[in-house]
Amino acid sequence: MIPAMISCKPATSTKVASETQSAQSTSIQIQLDVKQPEKSMGILSGGSDNLAFTVGYGKYGIACEDSAFSEGLTPVGTFRVNAILGVDRFDMDPALIKKSGKSKDYLKANLFSNMNSIDFKGDGEVGEYGDGYISLEPVSTTPQPFSFNDYAGTFRWYSFAIHGTNNDQRVGQKVTGGCLNVAQKDLETLMKTIKLGDEVTITANGPCQKS
Repeated sequence: MIPAMISCKPATSTKVASETQSAQSTSIQIQLDVKQPEKSMGILSGGSDNLAFTVGYGKYGIACEDSAFSEGLTPVGTFRVNAILGVDRFDMDPALIKKSGKSKDYLKANLFSNMNSIDFKGDGEVGEYGDGYISLEPVSTTPQPFSFNDYAGTFRWYSFAIHGTNNDQRVGQKVTGGCLNVAQKDLETLMKTIKLGDEVTITANGPCQKS
């Protein structure tokens, strides 16, 4: 995810099974609460499962729409899913695979485990992404610092994302390096439901910073 970044109260979720399988794309709407981060919520809709879930966000607050992604700020705006990386799932936009300079087989076998092995805080703690990482590409054309690179000698994909956590107590707090974190049980539903190209809309009920 993020240079020198850390992963984003236990989350409360409500899962409602839909009666029929929707043919439409799934989407996520996320509302960030500036004064009460624990009330920041996401809604997954349009798939076989609907889900309401709590999210945590950036330790430095909210970045305005069309901003370049920067340390500790969670941007608002409209995004599309361009990679889904996890223990049991690998989907990535073909253009990203080409950009990586690696084969799809290599990325599938190594990328997420590489990323989740990074000790961002230098304290021996790993697994900051939990069991999955849903990479988000802004619809805005503002240049972004997202790239494949090496962090402390480990090859990774650096981007804005929704991801899991190795500690559900971090969800619903302002503690992340800018990404959105979710509880493991909610991540499981997101990982099995979200598809490449699905839309994620992020809003906030307070001021933002231009970065």
